[in-house]
Parts: sequence; C-alpha cells; structure tokens
Amino acid sequence: MNSKNRPEMIREIAPDANLYEYAVIRYVPRVERGEFINIGLIMMCKRQRWLRSEVLINDSRIKAICPCADIAVLRRQVMLFSKRDIPEKGLPIEETYRWLTAAKSAILQTSPSHPGIATESLEATFHRLFQELVE
Repeated sequence: MNSKNRPEMIREIAPDANLYEYAVIRYVPRVERGEFINIGLIMMCKRQRWLRSEVLINDSRIKAICPCADIAVLRRQVMLFSKRDIPEKGLPIEETYRWLTAAKSAILQTSPSHPGIATESLEATFHRLFQELVE
C-alpha cells in the first residue's frame, strides 16, 4: 500500500479519527547512567494544529532514584515544555513539536516520537496516555 493513501484509508474507517504523535518527557538525573523517570507527555496533531504538554513532578519518585536531585531547578527547566520555549517563535505546530522532542544529551529528554490514531477526542487520548505513561 502506498503511504500516501494511508490517511484516506483511516478517514474511511474512522472519519473523525486524528493522526497524532507523542513523546514521553523524561528526567535523567545522571545522563551517564541512562536511568530516567517519566515526568511528562507532549502530544501533537498536525491536522488539528493541536499541541499539548503536561508535566507531573513526583518528588518522592525522583528522590528515590536520585537523592541529590534539585527539584526546584527541575521545576524551572520543565517550564520550556509548557511555554513552548524555543528560539524561533511562530513556527507551525509540527515544527515546534519537532524542536521540543529533538534528541538531547541533558537531564531533560524525550522518548522517540510515537504515532497514534485518536478515535476519541485528542484531549481524552492525551489524558489516557498521560495516565498510562506518567502517573
């Protein structure tokens, strides 16, 4: 099957469905160890021009894996996801998403981007994924 036909096929099966992409936001207290805690989610739907992110910092979980973690600094750093703090403002939603989910070697990272098809609302899909992957 030609990949160009895939969106039309999805619309035939579920006309209200939306293709989306999501990535998990991770806190990596010691990059050299590669251990991480899922602390948030970022999700984008290009067709709806929709982008949402949410972060949940669980102090006790973070302190369990890294007792010396500076939670106050972490809270300030994760603001870049909620503010969409990127160098060039006014980019299309998909480019903002790509910027925020680009691979980094830092204490804040994102998982690889994953695609999905929302047959429910994007908000409901986001909430379900957030519960499954972060909470």
